[in-house]
Amino acid sequence: MILAIQENLVPGETVADKLAFALDAGFDALELRDAARGGLEAVRGQAPTACPELDGRLGDFDRAARRRAIEGLRRQLDGIAALGGRGVITPAAWGMFTRRLPPFDEPPRTPEQDREVLVEGLSELGAHAEAAGVALLFEPLNRYEDHMVNTVAAAAELAEASGSPGVRVLADTYHMNIEEDDPCAALRAAAGRLGAVHLSDSNRHQPGTGHVPFAAIVATLRGVGFDGVVSVECRLRGEPAEAVRECGAYLRRLLDGAPA
Repeated sequence: MILAIQENLVPGETVADKLAFALDAGFDALELRDAARGGLEAVRGQAPTACPELDGRLGDFDRAARRRAIEGLRRQLDGIAALGGRGVITPAAWGMFTRRLPPFDEPPRTPEQDREVLVEGLSELGAHAEAAGVALLFEPLNRYEDHMVNTVAAAAELAEASGSPGVRVLADTYHMNIEEDDPCAALRAAAGRLGAVHLSDSNRHQPGTGHVPFAAIVATLRGVGFDGVVSVECRLRGEPAEAVRECGAYLRRLLDGAPA
């Protein structure tokens, strides 16, 4: 497994500075927030994934916004491929609509229409990713952040429906803590489509500060032969640089098989 951390969490003036700090803190690589920008030669081979902010969402209600998101993801996939990386992360949507918070309105699309939109976008992006030699990493979010795709199983089913091996699933331990009856069982069930994992604790802070069973998560990933990217995506509790170092040491012990 490759242990990465999102670049925005790491101190440093340049991406090279950030990578150096991350390596010293026990990480193997950086997860980029934008793989399509210039000035990234310093992290070639050590930026396996990107988790970009987009103009629009893959499952946006507006067709033009969906198109912008797809074009943006195509550029990100090309960017991560040029860096020798593995994939680009996207959810169906973020903060666009939820049934779980007031005013509890119904969305402007039916579940069947949601599925049609997502499968169409995933199919196009999966084909593009496959041709570039990388993967689109499709992330389910919790029910308060997205009404369409909330579980690892739901994301895996849509990835399969895309018809493309270029679509993989990213499982996030924070969202799984809310949505999954048994996170480890969910990982085992989706092992054939699992491409990456985001690590964040139950409180959305860095691993080791809440109650997500990271030792069991790592053991499960090891047990299914997962050799992808596990990357830290969270808020930092405490002084940021020290929090990154403590998080890196904690996760490194787990990945190396030492007691946490």
